[in-house]
Amino acid sequence: MSQRVIVVGGGIIGASTAYYGAKAGMDVILLESDYIAAGTSSACDQGILLQTKKPGPTLNLAIESSKMYEQLEEELGADIEYKKGGGLIIMENELEKEMVEKHADQLRQFGIKIDSLSTKEVRAKQPELGEHLLGATWCADDAKVNSMKASFELVNAAERLGAEVRYGAKVTRILTEGDRVIGVEVNKEKIYADKVILTTGVWTAPLVEDLGVELPIIPRRGHILVTEKLPPTLHSNILSGAYIAAKSKGNEVDPNNPAGVGLVIGQVASGNILIGGSREFVGFKQGTSDAIVRAISTAAAQAFPKLADTRIIRAFIGFRPFTADGLPIIGAISQLPGLYICAGHEGDGIALAPVSGRVITEIVAGKETFMDMSPFSPDRFCKVQQV
Repeated sequence: MSQRVIVVGGGIIGASTAYYGAKAGMDVILLESDYIAAGTSSACDQGILLQTKKPGPTLNLAIESSKMYEQLEEELGADIEYKKGGGLIIMENELEKEMVEKHADQLRQFGIKIDSLSTKEVRAKQPELGEHLLGATWCADDAKVNSMKASFELVNAAERLGAEVRYGAKVTRILTEGDRVIGVEVNKEKIYADKVILTTGVWTAPLVEDLGVELPIIPRRGHILVTEKLPPTLHSNILSGAYIAAKSKGNEVDPNNPAGVGLVIGQVASGNILIGGSREFVGFKQGTSDAIVRAISTAAAQAFPKLADTRIIRAFIGFRPFTADGLPIIGAISQLPGLYICAGHEGDGIALAPVSGRVITEIVAGKETFMDMSPFSPDRFCKVQQV
C-alpha cells in the first residue's frame, strides 16, 4: 500500500515535491491556499545559476538540479521556456574584479567551468554592455526557465500520475497524535496522512509555531523591474559583481548598500527584460520602494546603456525565505515524526527545485539520497519546545 503524503504549498518547490512524490508511487495530496506559484515563485528572476553559489553542499545540489533541468521539458512533455544560454558576471570596478575572480577561482576548484573574459571578449558576447567594464566571468552551464510555467507543468504531471491538488486550501493547523504528525486541518476539515511535507517557504515558521517549533526562516524582500517588450536583446543571464557581494553578506547589512542592490538581468520569451534586485529584511512589508527602484534602474542603465531608453512598465517585490546559514532546510524534524520540511531556499529556489523535490521524496520514502543531506537537516537549528 502506497504512503499517503500531504504536500503543503504550491510554489515551485511544492510542485516539484508533488511530482516526484507521485512519480515514486506515493498517494499525494497537494494543498495550496491560493493558486500555483502565487507567492515567491512568481515574484523572482528566472535563473538556474551555478556561478552564484558558494562551494559546498548547496553547490552540489545545484549541479545535480542543473542536470535534471536539461531533461525536464522532455520528461514533462511541456515547454517551460528552459534555455541553457550561459551567464556573465560583470566587473565594474577593481573591488568587484578582485572579489568576482576570487569567487570564480573557488568554484573552479569545485569543478565548475568558468572562463575569465576581457572587456573586449565581454562586449563580443553582449555588445550593448558598457565600455567601462573591467571584464567578466562566463559560465556556459548557467541557464534560465519560466518558473511559473515550470510550477504549472510539474503540477499537471503530478496530477497525471494520480496526485490530488486542492486550491484555496489554507492549512490552519497541523494535526498531531502524541508526538507524531498525522495530518492537517483545512477549512475545519481534517485531512490525515502518513507524512506531511511543508514546502511553504517564508510561511513555514508561522505554520509550525503551534507545535512549539522554532524554525528560523525569515522573509527577505527583493525587487524586480519589468521592461517593455523588446526584440531578442540579451544572449545570456547578466549579473553584477555587486549581486555576488550582496548575496555573500548573508544577514549582514552593508552600510554602503543597505538595500543589497545588485544586478541580475534576463530576457524572457515574451521579450520583456527582468531586472533585479535587492535584499532587505523588512518583515512582510508589502509594496515597492521608489528609492530602490531608482537605484536598480540607475545600476542597470550604467551596466547596460541601451536600457536607459527602455521603459519600465512595472515593478514588484517578492519574499525570499532566508536562513541564517544560507542553506535550505530539507529533511525530517526528528522530534516530530511524520513532519518534513523543504523550504528556506532564499534566492536559489528556482535553481534547486527539481533536486529538492526529488531528495525530500527520497527522504520521506526512507531511500538513500545521491549526496549527504545532513547539512540541510532541520535539526541543525530547529528547536522543539513543549506546548
